[in-house]
Amino acid sequence: MGVTKTEIFTEEQNRVADLAKAFAHPARVAILQLLAQKKACVCGDLVDELPLAQATVSQHLKELKRIGIIHGEIDPPRVCYCINETAWEEARQMFGAFFDTVIVGNATCC
Repeated sequence: MGVTKTEIFTEEQNRVADLAKAFAHPARVAILQLLAQKKACVCGDLVDELPLAQATVSQHLKELKRIGIIHGEIDPPRVCYCINETAWEEARQMFGAFFDTVIVGNATCC
């Protein structure tokens, strides 16, 4: 397998890519929408609301937690997840700044 060469990019470029990965799968988008709507959620509730297996939901939650866009509080046998508001605001600002770098209509395209 090839090397990703992430080290040749800036920390900000890598963070934008990580955050974008959170939105790169419709299941993760659905999970984030449910968490935003409910303010907190238990994994079992997510499985009840999504047409996905428990293991699949858990893998998506793991990825979202890895990049910090969600928090998880363990209270066996359940884990409660919610959106990390700090990371959410960071993503909002980073994507806003990224999209603001190109002003549509002011450039010519070949």
